[in-house]
Amino acid sequence: MIPPSTALLAAGSLIAGFAVAQSTGVRPLGGAVLLIGGAVCALHWWRVVGPARAAALVALFLGAFALSHPLAKVTGAWPSVLAVSAGTAAVVWLVVDRRQRLRLAGEEGTRQEATSGR
Repeated sequence: MIPPSTALLAAGSLIAGFAVAQSTGVRPLGGAVLLIGGAVCALHWWRVVGPARAAALVALFLGAFALSHPLAKVTGAWPSVLAVSAGTAAVVWLVVDRRQRLRLAGEEGTRQEATSGR
C-alpha cells in the first residue's frame, strides 16, 4: 500500500489555509486549517523520520507561512502562497515521502524474494 503524501498535505494546508482566510475574511479560520494540516503532517513525520527531522520540517512549514507574507508584497498573494507551498512540498517529498516509499519498496522486494524461494 502506498502511504499518503505528506508533501501534498503540507502544501495543500498552506494553500487551503490562505484560501479560507481570504474567502471568508476570517484569518483565524484560515489559521485553524493551517494548524490542523500541519499537526497531521507533524504526527506522521514524527513516526517516519523521528523527532529531530519532524521538528525541522515543522519549522520549515511555519517558516514558509511566515515567508509568504513579505514575499506577497513583491509577487502578490497567490504567487507567494503557491511558491512557498511548492518549496515546502519539494523538501517534504525528499525528506519524508520519497524515503518512505523507497523503504516500503525495499520491504516489498524482500517479501517477493522470500515467497519466490530465492
